[in-house]
Amino acid sequence: MIQHRSDNDSDTNLGDDDAFLEHDLKLAARGVELVKMEGRVFLRFAGAVRVDGLHVDYRLVPARGVLAKPSKWRKMDLGARRELIEERATRDAIDDLNQDVEEFVRDIADRCEDAGFDPMLFLHVLEELETSEPAEYVFERIHQRLEHAVERDQEERHAARTKESINLAEYPQSFEVASKMARRFIALLGPTNSGKTHRAMEHLAQAESGVYLAPLRLLALENYERLQGVIKEDGEPLAVSLVTGEERRLAENATHVASTVEMLDTKTKVEVAVIDEIQMLADRDRGAAWTAAVCGAPASVVYLVGAPEARRAIEALAERLECPLEVHVLKRKAPLSMEPSAVRKIRNLRRGDAVIAFSRRNVLMWRDMITEMGLSVATVYGNLSPEVRRAQAERFREGQADIVVGTDAIAMGLNMPIQRIVMTTAVKYNGVEEEEISAALAKQIAGRAGRYGVHEEGFVAGYDDETHDIIRSLMKEKIPPVKASGFAVAPSLEQLHRIASVTGETSLVKLLKRFVHNIDVPDGFFYPRITEEQNERAEWLDTLDLSVAEKFTMSLVPISTRVPTLESAWSHWAQSLAKKRVCKLQPHPQEMFWQNLQEVEDTCRMYSAYAWLGYRMPDYFPSIELAQQLAREASERVDSLLQQQNAAARKRQSKKERGRW
Repeated sequence: MIQHRSDNDSDTNLGDDDAFLEHDLKLAARGVELVKMEGRVFLRFAGAVRVDGLHVDYRLVPARGVLAKPSKWRKMDLGARRELIEERATRDAIDDLNQDVEEFVRDIADRCEDAGFDPMLFLHVLEELETSEPAEYVFERIHQRLEHAVERDQEERHAARTKESINLAEYPQSFEVASKMARRFIALLGPTNSGKTHRAMEHLAQAESGVYLAPLRLLALENYERLQGVIKEDGEPLAVSLVTGEERRLAENATHVASTVEMLDTKTKVEVAVIDEIQMLADRDRGAAWTAAVCGAPASVVYLVGAPEARRAIEALAERLECPLEVHVLKRKAPLSMEPSAVRKIRNLRRGDAVIAFSRRNVLMWRDMITEMGLSVATVYGNLSPEVRRAQAERFREGQADIVVGTDAIAMGLNMPIQRIVMTTAVKYNGVEEEEISAALAKQIAGRAGRYGVHEEGFVAGYDDETHDIIRSLMKEKIPPVKASGFAVAPSLEQLHRIASVTGETSLVKLLKRFVHNIDVPDGFFYPRITEEQNERAEWLDTLDLSVAEKFTMSLVPISTRVPTLESAWSHWAQSLAKKRVCKLQPHPQEMFWQNLQEVEDTCRMYSAYAWLGYRMPDYFPSIELAQQLAREASERVDSLLQQQNAAARKRQSKKERGRW
């Protein structure tokens, strides 16, 4: 039936003039309708095609089927309307549309056969769709709908295949050596200055073979040197290797290894393993490395060393891994007390104090203010290399610096004779916003005061009254336990290759997404995690001509892409790799003498990151030894600059004092 539709979508009969015109031209006999709808007057052709056993009826607007807007149509006399309709509703136009429909139906039928769909799910609308749009737009929408259906179906099939390919309940079995060993866990739990790490390291030194796993390069280096100082019963020193992401010091016939936790060798059996700072299981970005260490350390005895709040998590892991567990809770050796009042003035600072700020800028600001009071200062913050941090800590230990000023980097891996911790603030930037520090962090920092064997007691204070009150409250607060499930598991290259093999995907972003959302997590005990930074990097790396393995490695380079110079270096390395160009370093150490402190710090970090990459892709990044040499020279330059700045500040203070006299 010939219809009229007004702009408000209500159906009415055509006006008398148009009804007479349609009858006069006998449009219905040719399968042609005159329709008014959606602000248009147009022709619609009806017909049917048969393709490979399919019978498809259609009612569609041909390419030139739109005649006019209703306002213009009303102004046209019957003769003009008749002439326009005869021009557009020709036999050729009808045949052309029929042929277009036939080709379209054949295309949809072929695609549906490939995808396993019933083509009529998409073709039935050719007869039912009420629209003024020409057929080509209808065809395009149906194509899009089919593509989306194919994508959804493929997504469901790929998700199912991914789930079948990786089951996190079987994660411990992926560590072939450890999973077949009779392992025993010993947990040494206690606050800072309880001697837990010392006790574990004594057992490690006495073992025939072993590995120490550290959260920081600095800690790995310190305990590497500590183990080197151990003399065996035969009078020979222990043969010890150091293995971090950026450095290898491999001793011949080494029996012991000091390593960062991410560099655990899961293939070589040892007698004892020490996993330090076990509460890092709960860390948002790095917790997966501790999960892997607990599950994969191939040692007969595994010492789990850390804070008491990790106990429930350790017990749950031991039960899941079917490893017997001993738990020893140690007490702090020297008492720790809150000062009765805030420090309030810089002149109230004392030799042996550690002044804590939470940003590089504030650390340097406080250093300058304290130095100008005539006190010498050592400086420690995260942007400094481990070598510089250790050198600065050594100055404080040897009495060359009266006070140490640092960030929470002091809280882990630096043993210094601090008598009092002074908190300049209780607020820290978390990457998104400023927020009050946790009780766990406050206690870990405060615990560095009162080093056993040096001071009989440690003290904690806030610099101002508000900070003092907050720290007092945090010191009384009970720290929540580490969760006993949901242990983070990061994707391995093997797992990503497995997902790629069952889905055909090569995009790192999509592979990481499948790992997070589609693998089988039957009980949530182990849970897939990726870092936000790795995901952001993956998006850009997918634009380069790199293999999955190359993209995965580049996504993990330990370098801050939020620092422009470091981001530039990282992107240059990735682009060079995509072009299969060998990227060599050129020695330009003199350039460091033209740079300020921040620039030299970043240069040091860049060389360290290059060394990390060189160990993993030596064919394309061969200048490993040069990178390490340049990193050492940059570290020495940073330490020199810090000392020069300290000396300059003290000189200014001396001039002021002489001026007063």
